[in-house]
Order: sequence, then C-alpha cells, then structure tokens
Amino acid sequence: MKIGNIRVRFAALPVVVFLILTFILLYTVYVTGDQNLLVWGIPALVFILVIPLVLNYMSQHQYAGLIPVYEAEAKTVRVNQVNLSLLAEPVRLVGIVEQTHFQFLNRPTFVVGDRTGEISVKMFTAPQEKIRKGDRVEVLGQVIKRYVAAGEAVINAVSIRKIDPVAPEAAELEKPQKKGRRR
Repeated sequence: MKIGNIRVRFAALPVVVFLILTFILLYTVYVTGDQNLLVWGIPALVFILVIPLVLNYMSQHQYAGLIPVYEAEAKTVRVNQVNLSLLAEPVRLVGIVEQTHFQFLNRPTFVVGDRTGEISVKMFTAPQEKIRKGDRVEVLGQVIKRYVAAGEAVINAVSIRKIDPVAPEAAELEKPQKKGRRR
C-alpha cells in the first residue's frame, strides 16, 4: 500500500492476530447469540489492523526525512572499522546480506558482511524494498550499542537498499594482486 510517496507494509503478525480474534468473536456471537458483542468487537478488530499501519507509516515518513541527512553526513566504513568509538556517528556500509531475521514483524535485523567481517544491522521499520540473503546492499545508519547499557557496536539503519552487483572490471581491481618473485 502506498500513501503519497511512502510505502506502508502490512506485517504478518497483526493480520494473524486479526484473523484469530475475528474467529473468536464470531464464534462467541454464534454460541451466545449476543450480538451486542459486535458493537465493541468490530471497532476493536479494525483498530488491530489500522494501528500497526499508522505506526508503520509514521516510521517510514520519519525515516524518509532522515535519508538525505544521512546521505550527506555519513562516513563510509568497513565492518572492521565499526566500534564503540563511532557511537552515534552516521555511517555508510556496503556489503552482502548474510542473514535476515524478524522481517515478518516489520522490525528486521540483517547480518551484513564485507571482506573484513560481519555486523548486525537493525531497523525499526520495514525497508523500502524486499531485502534477501545474498543481496548486495548499501546501509545508511548510526552506530549504537546492541543493548542500552552494554554490548558491542551495531548499526541502527535508516535505509538499507539493494545496489547493483559489482561490475566485473571493478571486481578485478578489488582482487589482491599476486606478487611475483624477483630473481
């Protein structure tokens, strides 16, 4: 669903809860015959679908406003350079998605790797496009601690987007050059 230029996504969990509670409501009305339950039940079911959509829209709208700021200020880093000394700093990271978690909740976590290591990339809203394992991505975000008081550095992403695969000539440049033996 698109509202303006913001893409809003349904999360699977609220839809499942909606369906289960709809079944329970209709079963209860059928068994008891009390149709007054529908007066409160139907609006409650509507809110179960609408509230997550509104929250997703608000998050997407807020993040869309932050992307240009992060694009201008982000420092390009490699995974091995991300540590707690960069706490609260905007960063740009290019890598390959090694794992994905919690996409069904619209609060995904990605493990993104480059040649120097892997790092956890958290988002508090769904990305604009479907990100899968093996995708080459650019991450814009801020370095945070994994947990509020402790933990290693992770990236709180404002944007994660697919980028084109490396061109063959660029891949050749990145390969380490073999050193020949001198005689």
